[in-house]
Amino acid sequence: MSTNLEIEYKSLLSLAEYDQLKLLFTHITPVRQTNHYLDTPDYKLRRKKLALRIRTFDRDAEMTLKVPQEIGNIEYNISLSLDEAQFLLGEKDLTCGKTDLSEIFDLLIERDIDVSEITVIGSLTTIRYEQKLPIGLCALDKNDYLGHTDFELELEVEENTQGKRDFFDFLEKNQVEYRFSKSKVVRFLDCLRHLKKIKARSPSLFLYMIRVPF
Repeated sequence: MSTNLEIEYKSLLSLAEYDQLKLLFTHITPVRQTNHYLDTPDYKLRRKKLALRIRTFDRDAEMTLKVPQEIGNIEYNISLSLDEAQFLLGEKDLTCGKTDLSEIFDLLIERDIDVSEITVIGSLTTIRYEQKLPIGLCALDKNDYLGHTDFELELEVEENTQGKRDFFDFLEKNQVEYRFSKSKVVRFLDCLRHLKKIKARSPSLFLYMIRVPF
C-alpha cells in the first residue's frame, strides 16, 4: 500500500473556459478513468467524511481510501489488475477478491466501518488532460455521471499557502473565473440525491434525465 498527502485546489469551469484551457494541453494525450464509488447503503463512510473508490483505467486499476487531514487528504492506495477490479465491482463485495486489501480494511474497521456492508453506489467517468507545471500537477477534467456533465480544473501542490497563491494567479493569468468546486464524490452524491427525489415524484422524468446530459 502506498500513501500520499493530497493538497489540491480546484475550480469548476464553463464549457468556454474548458475549451480555452484545453489549448494549453494540446501536446497531452487525454486519459479516460472511471471512479467507482463505494460506501454502505446508509452512507457511513460519507458521514465520517471518508471516500473510498476503485478507479479503473484502460489497462489497470487501483483502490483508494481518502482520509481528511487538517490540510488536505491522506490517500491510501492499493494497485489492482483491471480484471480483479471488474470482478470486485461486479460482485459488489470487496472481500471476495485475491488481492490483499487488509491494510485499507483495517483503516475502515478502526473507524467502525463494517467492510462486509460496503457496496458500489455509482460511477463517474473523467476524460483527463494532465501535465506537470512549475506550480504543481495540473489536471483539466471533463466529468460525466448520472446524465450530468461538468468541467473542472485541479492543481495538486506540495505546500498549502504558496499553492493557493499559485492557483489563483493561474486563474487570473488565463482569465478564468473561480467557481467553488466540491469534490467529485460529493458532487456525485448531491446529484444522486437530487435524482432520487425526482424518481420518487416522477419515474418517467427520472429515466429521461439519466439518459440525457444536463
